[in-house]
Amino acid sequence: MSLLHHDKVFMDLWHHVKDSVLDGSEPVMAAYGMSSFEYQGTDPRFNKVFNEAMQSHSTIMISRLLRTYGGFDDVEVLVDVGGGVGTTLGMITASHPRIKGINFDLSHVISEAQPLPGVQHVSGDMFEAVPRGDAIFLKLILHDWSDENCVKLLKNCWKALPEKGKVIVVECVLPAVPKPTPRAQGIFQLDLCMATYNIGGKERTEEEFQGLARDGGFTGFKALHLFADTWVMEFTK
Repeated sequence: MSLLHHDKVFMDLWHHVKDSVLDGSEPVMAAYGMSSFEYQGTDPRFNKVFNEAMQSHSTIMISRLLRTYGGFDDVEVLVDVGGGVGTTLGMITASHPRIKGINFDLSHVISEAQPLPGVQHVSGDMFEAVPRGDAIFLKLILHDWSDENCVKLLKNCWKALPEKGKVIVVECVLPAVPKPTPRAQGIFQLDLCMATYNIGGKERTEEEFQGLARDGGFTGFKALHLFADTWVMEFTK
């Protein structure tokens, strides 16, 4: 992750943060004229750096998730939306072999994915449609997007799920009341990074995630603390 955050592609975005504060412009649009995810598709070197960073981060996070969270026990078909090269889903299906995994991401990401037992790689645009499953996994996806885009994605997830199906969301959660602690400082720094790297990106409080779930059509919500500022949340249809 350190290599990713210090890569020239991301470092150049910080030159535009001042303008963002003054006039509300998006640093990534000022630097590249497109979203960071679109830019990845034009730069194979950076695409590789990004995918490898996500792969390494997923290994740590999902190891903890599998030890703490029991919500995969009743899942038969799990769709990992924005699943990168499939590292996360590969770990989940290895731990739960009866799960059929569908790894869903943009075509330039899926092109880098290697075959994994129990995992089907599918390319597409999550804002158009999401593959069907009885559970959908979103790990560090919602913080990349504005509320409007998050609701659009969640509505697509709602359509792809059966009755009582669920979206499993893994995200950092902002404290409801800001506190001068190292943990809070870390997530506030991440909040600034998301606003710099992505169009409308931001971290959210638990209440804000509940609002997204409700606006996306989901009636059930529960949250479980994993570690540090990371939580797993279920949005139930």
